[in-house]
Amino acid sequence: MHDEFDEDNSEYEHLISKSQLKREAHSLTELGKKLVQLDKGSLAKIPLPDNLLDAINSAKNMRQHGALKRQLQYIGKLMRKTDPEPIQTAYEAVTNHYRADTQQLHKVENWRDRLLGEGDSALGELTDLHPAADRQHLRQLMRSAKKERELNKPPRAARELFQYLKELVAS
Repeated sequence: MHDEFDEDNSEYEHLISKSQLKREAHSLTELGKKLVQLDKGSLAKIPLPDNLLDAINSAKNMRQHGALKRQLQYIGKLMRKTDPEPIQTAYEAVTNHYRADTQQLHKVENWRDRLLGEGDSALGELTDLHPAADRQHLRQLMRSAKKERELNKPPRAARELFQYLKELVAS
């Protein structure tokens, strides 16, 4: 009996609970909502059938809550008719790219704040990690940024320090 069960998938489909089917449908609708929130450049990186892409683009232009809700349900219905695996994988790759960029920026902000707060001790640690760093230029930017902060001037040097650190950490 067990071998017959493996060979005949239609029997398995009958064993899936209605609740499980609803959960799967809901997760596909949620994925559709997330796709609607992506910008066009990111959306272009995701392999979508034309009808699904058209439905997503239509939803982007809708402002009325009821119409948008119906469109999202329609997107979920279309998602159930396609293989969601490559779409989910591509979505995760696109969004992880954003997360990596955000983490990189937080790392740079942390270095800038440490340099301005801790001074030479943080500078020594930074130059140990990044030997190509120009210590003299960094010190100059640190002094200028501290002076701007004390005089309540716009943070031009702090921005320059951030940009320099961003390039340094990226290399």
